[in-house]
Amino acid sequence: MVPGKNEIQYPGTAYGTLLAMTTGADRTLAVFLDFENLALGFERSTVKQQFQIQKILERLVEKGRVMVKKAYADWGRFAAYKQQLHDAAFEMVDIPKRSQTGKNSADIRLCVDAMDLCYSKDHINTFVIVSGDSDFSPLVSKLKENGKSVIGLATQGSASALLIENCDEFIFYEELDQVATTPPRLTQKIPKEKRPAFQLLIESVSALMRENKDILYSSMVKETMKRKRPDFNEGRYGYRAFGELLQDAEKHGLVVLREDSRSGTYVVSGFGKSSERGK
Repeated sequence: MVPGKNEIQYPGTAYGTLLAMTTGADRTLAVFLDFENLALGFERSTVKQQFQIQKILERLVEKGRVMVKKAYADWGRFAAYKQQLHDAAFEMVDIPKRSQTGKNSADIRLCVDAMDLCYSKDHINTFVIVSGDSDFSPLVSKLKENGKSVIGLATQGSASALLIENCDEFIFYEELDQVATTPPRLTQKIPKEKRPAFQLLIESVSALMRENKDILYSSMVKETMKRKRPDFNEGRYGYRAFGELLQDAEKHGLVVLREDSRSGTYVVSGFGKSSERGK
């Protein structure tokens, strides 16, 4: 049975499995944060900005489901950052600094935990190393030898060329706010109660474009929206199905839709041309 426009396909059938592979819904991430290195990067950065863990997580959930989050530091030195990491559900591993060996002991603990997870949890297929320290290059190589994908993330001033080149992908903190294309603005014509859903839709489509996804299936868009906001439900905004939300967004000039000839579901072709765009 071919799904209708308003139906979302998930794994469970042959088509659903294929679609899940296409959308990247099977990508699972483990995040390991070397907080001291990141803090040093902010001190050296010429662009003064405050550390926000939520900015990092918002980018990572665009890539898949974040299953594990660990942060390593002497938290007595970085107590000011504990609350936001706690609110983001990070496991904070405390490594008290001892003479000259404190930094290395945190690095070693991170490596041991990452390799333990690599061998014990087959369902984790992507490791995110939030650090620019070249000492993690052997860890990256070993993870890749075991069939894992590795993403690096750090500030531009703290990222070593060796680590950047060894990762499958590297993200600079300073570029987290960049978008692939200019998204439409929400206008006053859009009912106030529907704007949060449309804003989340725009952010999710932008995220998928940034990931260079060729075909933006409706199921892929909704999956990304739910990863960004787990409490999202189109019914809360008066829609019986997700396809109705997409249709309404198209009527308001926010997105352009087409029908996938194979599945009969909607595909987002891109952003629309809002009548008040740029005003």
